[in-house]
Amino acid sequence: MIDITLPDGSIKQLNDGATIADLAASIGAGLAKAAVAGKVDGELRDLKFPLSTGEKVEIITFKNPLGLEILRHSTSHIMAAAVKQLYPTAQVTIGPAIENGFYYDFAMERALTDEDLAAIEVRMHELIKAGDVFTRSEMSSNEAETLFKGMGENYKAEIIRDLAQARVSTYKVGDFLDLCRGPHLPSSDKIPAFKLLNVAGAYWRGDERNAMLTRVYGTAFPSQKELDEYLKQIEEAKKRDHRRLGKELDLFSFQEEGGAGLAYWHPKGAMARKLVEDFWREEHIKAGYDFVISPHIGKSDLWETSGHLGFYKESMYSPMDIDGQDYYIKPMNCPFHILIYKTQTRSYRDLPIRYSELGTVYRYERSGALHGLLRARGFTQDDSHIFIREDQLKGEIETVLKFVFYILGTFQFKEFEIFLSTRPKEHVGEVRVWDMATEALRFALDKVGFPYGIDEGGGAFYGPKIDIKVKDSIGRLWQCSTIQVDFNLPERFKMQYIAEDGTRKQPVMIHRAMLGSLERFFGVLVEHFAGAFPVWMAPVQARILTITNAVDDYAQTLAQELRSKGLRIETDLSPEKINAKVRDAQMAKIPYSLVIGAREAEAGKVAVRRYGSADSAVMTKDEFLAQILKEVSERK
Repeated sequence: MIDITLPDGSIKQLNDGATIADLAASIGAGLAKAAVAGKVDGELRDLKFPLSTGEKVEIITFKNPLGLEILRHSTSHIMAAAVKQLYPTAQVTIGPAIENGFYYDFAMERALTDEDLAAIEVRMHELIKAGDVFTRSEMSSNEAETLFKGMGENYKAEIIRDLAQARVSTYKVGDFLDLCRGPHLPSSDKIPAFKLLNVAGAYWRGDERNAMLTRVYGTAFPSQKELDEYLKQIEEAKKRDHRRLGKELDLFSFQEEGGAGLAYWHPKGAMARKLVEDFWREEHIKAGYDFVISPHIGKSDLWETSGHLGFYKESMYSPMDIDGQDYYIKPMNCPFHILIYKTQTRSYRDLPIRYSELGTVYRYERSGALHGLLRARGFTQDDSHIFIREDQLKGEIETVLKFVFYILGTFQFKEFEIFLSTRPKEHVGEVRVWDMATEALRFALDKVGFPYGIDEGGGAFYGPKIDIKVKDSIGRLWQCSTIQVDFNLPERFKMQYIAEDGTRKQPVMIHRAMLGSLERFFGVLVEHFAGAFPVWMAPVQARILTITNAVDDYAQTLAQELRSKGLRIETDLSPEKINAKVRDAQMAKIPYSLVIGAREAEAGKVAVRRYGSADSAVMTKDEFLAQILKEVSERK
């Protein structure tokens, strides 16, 4: 008999040679049916994996994100098998599971189009119905390279060479063989529901100097209902795509003439961004932060000290020579804030010191990875760095968390996914300090009261962190805020403060990005609100629409009165019909349309129509002014 430890600490006794599937069956028939894989001492394994005494095992189902990943990875193999059957000369490259789906890249004589997907789906359904078993094998790398070369799969042979491992594993399902470490579903008929989404181009290994491949995207879910809900979400997301809305609403653009991945903010977009920045600044002043402004370039010595040239150089742009010294455009703001800290001798009484900057940074992204505002090469971070004593850590993290949730809540984000990432195997700093910092993060999360998960070993090498994702109005999650404890940079820069006993001590550093990058956050906001911003941050809050030119003077006087109260007002005095004017205002997603005809002008009133509503309400200009100013003050 063998003893297996379950996640709750209980022990299961099984016959020698028992597999993960046997373990699931010994627990219950329901679990046996739902099981797709197992986690053995932290490693994912197939259900057929034989167990040994003393191992700790968790059964993985589709309810676990790892189960979804296995489902989608297995479906990518079925897709590749279908493509190979339909297009025998195609070469397979890589086909991973990704967030909410999967893709596979193919080298083909003829690039696939979206019209080809229907035929691939039909063949996939046939392969799924066949119920072929996913079978794992191991062989030496030399044997595998020879095997895949013989199959005409030159990309796979290259991958094997680059892995530089003594042995590799393969998986076979039906007549399709692929290089893969797994695990996979037991058989193809365990795939409940899938859909191929679209075709795109992708450079081999993401390098534009390499061959262009055909990438096929798809998704898979544990049920048809969940798949249908996701497909509905995709359609809604297309309508909300910030790149399309950015153009339609004249918010921003990207100009190839000026360089890829660099945003140009148009007047309306710049105004909306300014309103976000103003709110951010006002609240930081209230919260006790000091603003700093740092240079855009720094000497190579600075980046050597910070470690960026050692760990981050591939994301930094080539240096420029200034007076015989290499200077780099900054990819991050933190080293500059540290230099400001070090300009004075700091006392324990000075701490915490909180520096904040809307600092523009530049990082290299491959052209294929660029995605509007969400993935750009130049962007502005809402960077804050807090320098504290160890005994202040718990209280400061709690304060930061409450601040983060207040700011995000103002933008109408109400649901969050939160993870605490703990010490990895490779780390700097004393274990004692790591444990103290991790406990402080855990304590603060418990005090704030939001549920959170633990990402064991997922912290950066220099400290534990909290990651916060926001759920938008159509249910998508976006990585937003990060609170990161750092033991590395204070040590590298020899930061100190004078302690109460007169000794010199090293402060604890907290990196805190609340919105992330303003570009990315603004892109998320555009999609969250579908371009219809709340009144307080709308670039134009109301447009005055005249029915007849006889009321133009009244309309212009009203516009000036409203502007004098700090409101952002447009007028449409064109000779167009009023229905066309109302339609244009609705298309521009302006919160309020103020319709004025002869009766309204004579009575000193306006017909007020809210965006998205077919109804209007006649009110005095003072009544409207009170209503909109209330919304602005309450940030609604």
